[in-house]
Amino acid sequence: MLDSLALLLEKAFLLAHFDIFSVLLSGEKDRKVENAAEVERERHLQQQRLRRGDLLEVPRTLFIHFGIYLGDGKVAHLIPDILPALTSDERRIGRVVSNKRLLLGVLYKCATIRVDTLEDFAYGSPVLLNTMDDALRTRPLANEEVALRAEKLIGRIPYSLLWNNCEHFVTYCRYGTAVSLQTDKFCECMKSIIRDQRSVLVATVLGVCCMLFLGLSPSTVLPTLLILFILWMVG
Repeated sequence: MLDSLALLLEKAFLLAHFDIFSVLLSGEKDRKVENAAEVERERHLQQQRLRRGDLLEVPRTLFIHFGIYLGDGKVAHLIPDILPALTSDERRIGRVVSNKRLLLGVLYKCATIRVDTLEDFAYGSPVLLNTMDDALRTRPLANEEVALRAEKLIGRIPYSLLWNNCEHFVTYCRYGTAVSLQTDKFCECMKSIIRDQRSVLVATVLGVCCMLFLGLSPSTVLPTLLILFILWMVG
């Protein structure tokens, strides 16, 4: 009798535990569904705010990435990518460009102006809208003309981190002149380093140390020091 009662209580406990576990799983699934629905609603609202020809920007890796909105959830953007140099498989190339592909494309100087979904363009980051209008203080072209310019440039393109990047692409499309505020900031930083006499002194000391302790010949070290000196004088 006692054994039967114990067995019955054990089964009842297991059943109750199973029901609680099922309820927890069900609640977790409901939360995931609600979160997914909320993300989808936010994406839909964002697309409603966007107009064809808008300039978009997102933080990605170590820099800000830019694109031109074409409508229907599509974005044209210049992005470095190593894959077009390695394969002609359009299906593989068409996948979202990962950070690894992007960085290798920067090193290889290979880029493409391509059209991706807004989600792939954002790469999980928040999207900012037309912030360069105030930064450049330049009146943008008509939105349709901006979009048409972007569409005409779609395809492979030589890439330069300083002179032909995604920011040059969008500013040419939206303002008629290719500029890059990120490049300008970098160049100003380099100028400040070059103009600082302490950097020339440090470079000179390092050069002398390399000749004395590492056995580097003057023909190897002196050209580098000469370039630094010329850049300093020009700056």
